[in-house]
Amino acid sequence: QVQLVESGGGLVQAGGSLRLSCAASGRTFSRYAMGWFRQAPGKEREFVATIRSSAGSTYYADSVKGRFTISRDNAKNTVYLQMNSLKPEDTAVYYCAVRYAHGPITIASLYDDWGQGTQVTVSS
Repeated sequence: QVQLVESGGGLVQAGGSLRLSCAASGRTFSRYAMGWFRQAPGKEREFVATIRSSAGSTYYADSVKGRFTISRDNAKNTVYLQMNSLKPEDTAVYYCAVRYAHGPITIASLYDDWGQGTQVTVSS
């Protein structure tokens, strides 16, 4: 099992930037695909971005494409989400998740373990 701890959330004005980090411990981090999801109040958890185990392939939700970048540093057992040009509709709790397979995927139910989440609030 991999333990995940997110950090980097906070309050930012629209148009600003934040970088979220997700530190992993436990099993061999580099073997697994990682994903970021978010959940706003009263809404379902939604896919944001995912990255393959070897950091080759990345996929993004249309709503964040061109603004967010997912990356990973396997030497540091950490995955990042750089968020630029933030909008009020990006306000949510952001979660990182691990899938015990190589291939990235956008479906939340196919991820195996989750972090506790970090709050991102974007003011208008």
